[in-house]
Amino acid sequence: MADEKERKAPLSLSSRGKLELKRPLESGQVRQNFPHGRSKVVQVEVRKKRNVHTAEAEAARRGRGGAADGRLREVAETLSGDLTSEEKAHRLRALQNAQQRAEEEARRKAEEEARRKAEEEARRKAEEEEARRKAEEEEARRKAEAEEAQRQAEAAAAAPEGAAEATAADTAAAPAPAREGPGKAAPGGADTGGRAPAARPAARPARRTGDAAEEAAAPRRGAAAPTPPAKAPPKTPSTKRSEPKRRGKLTITAALDGDDRSERGRSMAAMRRAQQKERRKQQSSGPQERVVREVTVPETITVQELANRMAERGGNVIKTLMKLGVMATINQVIDADTAELVVEEFGHKAKRVSDADVEIGLVSGPDTEAEMMSRPPVVTVMGHVDHGKTSLLDAMRSTDVVSGEAGGITQHIGAYQVQVPSGDRITFIDTPGHAAFTAMRARGAEVTDIVVLVVAANDGIMPQTIEAIRHAQAAKVPMVVAINKIDLPEADPNRVRTELLQHDVVVEEMGGDVQTVEVSAKKRMNLDKLVEAILLQSEILDLKANPDRTAEGAVVEAKMERGRGSVATVLIQRGTLRVGDTFVCGKEWGRVRALVNERGERVEEAGPSVPVEVLGFNGTPEAGDDFIAVEDEAKAREVSGYRQRKDRETQFVKSARGSMEQMFERIQAGEAKELPVVIKGDVQGSVEALIGTLEKMGTDAVKVRVLHSAVGGINESDVTLAKASDALIIGFNVRANPQAREMARRDGVEIRYYSIIYNVADDVKALLTGMLEPTYKESLLGYAEIRDVFNITKVGKVAGCMVTEGQVKRGAKVRLLRDDVVIHEGSLGQLKRFKDDVREVREGYECGMSFEHYNDIQVGDVIECFELEEVAAAL
Repeated sequence: MADEKERKAPLSLSSRGKLELKRPLESGQVRQNFPHGRSKVVQVEVRKKRNVHTAEAEAARRGRGGAADGRLREVAETLSGDLTSEEKAHRLRALQNAQQRAEEEARRKAEEEARRKAEEEARRKAEEEEARRKAEEEEARRKAEAEEAQRQAEAAAAAPEGAAEATAADTAAAPAPAREGPGKAAPGGADTGGRAPAARPAARPARRTGDAAEEAAAPRRGAAAPTPPAKAPPKTPSTKRSEPKRRGKLTITAALDGDDRSERGRSMAAMRRAQQKERRKQQSSGPQERVVREVTVPETITVQELANRMAERGGNVIKTLMKLGVMATINQVIDADTAELVVEEFGHKAKRVSDADVEIGLVSGPDTEAEMMSRPPVVTVMGHVDHGKTSLLDAMRSTDVVSGEAGGITQHIGAYQVQVPSGDRITFIDTPGHAAFTAMRARGAEVTDIVVLVVAANDGIMPQTIEAIRHAQAAKVPMVVAINKIDLPEADPNRVRTELLQHDVVVEEMGGDVQTVEVSAKKRMNLDKLVEAILLQSEILDLKANPDRTAEGAVVEAKMERGRGSVATVLIQRGTLRVGDTFVCGKEWGRVRALVNERGERVEEAGPSVPVEVLGFNGTPEAGDDFIAVEDEAKAREVSGYRQRKDRETQFVKSARGSMEQMFERIQAGEAKELPVVIKGDVQGSVEALIGTLEKMGTDAVKVRVLHSAVGGINESDVTLAKASDALIIGFNVRANPQAREMARRDGVEIRYYSIIYNVADDVKALLTGMLEPTYKESLLGYAEIRDVFNITKVGKVAGCMVTEGQVKRGAKVRLLRDDVVIHEGSLGQLKRFKDDVREVREGYECGMSFEHYNDIQVGDVIECFELEEVAAAL
């Protein structure tokens, strides 16, 4: 009985000690085997695991009150007969834990359900409030539209009949109001049940923000449509905006949450843009025609610029270039031929232009006769040195310019304008008469209209006078001869007239057309007659120019002044130059900052035949350069850049052509190599001694050519000359300045310093020796006879030979002899014995030989093998 009572007692946890699992009753031993014959006995225990039925576990998880407890008791009673007390306690604890977890899960779900219901109720109330507010807004909008329609109707009734008909037509053609969306209550009405319908939340957000008001007033799906009020005025579109004003920007958060959606009405401009977009989409739905463009292709162009001109993507242009085999980046420059191929690949038309096209339109064509106006003549005073040219000008200008010249000799070209007593103006250009300024006189003759040839009555025709006559005749400029210094006792004007005949200058006194005037600049005699002769010649020439156009002229002289920058004396030939004009002058460009006349006064403009000093050059131009005013700075920069590039190319080609011409001349004349040198010394005696020593060292093969020699330090011009001619610079007791050293280091020009003349001679001798061509001596190696010829695939003909004399080496020179006649001379390609390559084969042995690039060999031919030994040359 006691055992039976203990068996029926409910399971409970023992309060003694802590919970633990005791060793189960079922246990055993197993033998575990290891490699190499080892084994081990292992004690194991066996546990039985029994799964609780799924329904019972589900009932325990759901926590169904007393039913679960009863089930637990039933399970415990069912297992009581088969399990030990420890196992029963363990299973009971597991079931209790499962029941506790199920209760916690049920409680959590109940709380979540209550919270979800509360949120749904709050959201439903918010939606009802939103629907009510939107209905009120729609009602207000309808009332405003009705009032606007009534106002328009009254205005149409008061207007004339034609205007009324137009208003009615516009009203009839007005678009219908937007369709009302579902899910909203009808304003002021009730549904079929007699109660206001509850607003349902929208299944999806509105597609457009501006349609929120219309959707708020629309009837809900499935509800009866509201009955329209009787005698309602016709709806007309109103441009007056009834929506509330926007409250700042529409953010992404606001758009997603729908906070601002109902308060952002769609404007008329937005609707108009949408209509235009839809219209464009309909028009573009058809096949589009490809636009064929005319692409201007210069001599060089970047890939990006080419893509821009074709209106294509740069990546597509690069792909096309890759197809053509050109690997180029977006900023790389390609030539005109490649660019033209790319343009044709894209289906456009290429228009080739040259860089020189930037100068097209720079100089405009001739002016019409109606635009021409008389201008003062430009007179150039030319003649021999010290014949009184500047003194004659001073007498006419009543100024003293001679005192400002060094030694009383004109060192630069000056331009002056003189107003004679009759009111006419004459522009004079005074050119130096010394022989060193022949080129300056030539530039003066190019811009002049009349040449005044000054000849001293006591000296007659001199060498520089003849040169002046040649310049005037070459420029085809009429002359007026001024016979100066007639106040001197030894003056002989007739002698001057007679001497002029020898140079094709026939004066009027001898039946010609050249005027002569006897003047005295010192005594101011007959100056008025000289002016009359100039004006008469000017009338014959009928000099005219157009002042109402952009200025064009020529640079008489240019210089760099401290504090003023580059200053040029410009003679305006046609047009008017004003302060602020942008101009191009030769390779330079600039903007006119100031204009100064011959009296040092600032002027605002200068017309035709007016000489002025121009300030504002970007760089110093050269005398004789053309001066052209342009429309903008971009044009000036473009033309200036092109001319600078052209000048560099011309200089390079000129130097290369000169070197090639000299080379051919030396070859034809049998001349040999030259060592160009530039010699700079401390004193003239040292320089002369160096020149004599170096020139004596030359031979028929090589020699020294002194390009330039002078006294003083080595400067930049010496380095430039040496670089252009690949010359050596020799400094004897002198040094190069820092600028010249830096330039020589950059350009790779060698500068050698010496203080002993014998060291110069030794070094130059070594250089000349190295320039000599080495000589070669032939050394015979041996002979071989061809016994057989073999044809080998991919190799050609191979000769089977027997070395009959000396030896044969691989890589040596060979001659092929046939009947003792040389038919081929070349190099030995392969040398083999059996199948192995060998370096050499001696007399009495057989070998196989082949020639480089030669296969015409026959049995019986003899091969002569030899070497070339180089012998160093010596002076």
